Amino acid sequence: MTPRLLEKYRKDIIPQLIKKFGYKNVMAAPKIEKATVNVGFGRQVKEGGDFGTKVAEALVQITGQKPVLTKARKSIAGFKLREGQIIGAKVTLRANRMYDFIDRLISVALPRSRDFRGIELRAIDPKGNLSIGIKEDSIFPEISYETAKDVFSLEVTITTTANTAEEGEELLRAIGFPLKSEK
Repeated sequence: MTPRLLEKYRKDIIPQLIKKFGYKNVMAAPKIEKATVNVGFGRQVKEGGDFGTKVAEALVQITGQKPVLTKARKSIAGFKLREGQIIGAKVTLRANRMYDFIDRLISVALPRSRDFRGIELRAIDPKGNLSIGIKEDSIFPEISYETAKDVFSLEVTITTTANTAEEGEELLRAIGFPLKSEK
């Protein structure tokens, strides 16, 4: 079963992008390559405890995929950080899981976030990739307020095959990301 967003992309968005940018081939139209969800453990690393396992379990609930724990590349005395110490977790989503996650992010999670008025255009880099920070994991419906003791923030990066920021912006708007309009 193909995800709803993938069908929308194939039927509606590709012809729209071809018409606007004049691509000669369907394969030249930009598409979403991957979605990366990243969480840093921050101060909780120094305090110890099982914060990392709680975050990993929450990431599994949010993304449907087991995260990879990231380790420090070098020691930094000022941050009380040692080389090889676990400092975060990340999940890279592709194919159907990616489309399902993006669909839930757009239609459910972002509207639930507090004081949300759209994503700034400066969140799109010159290559057309989108990076947004989410302050609370509780905006995802998989995380319940009652059971969540530790609230953590996460970063979501949507990587596209667009060549310019304009192409990436048009693709993301067509998919349904609530981007602010320029003033």
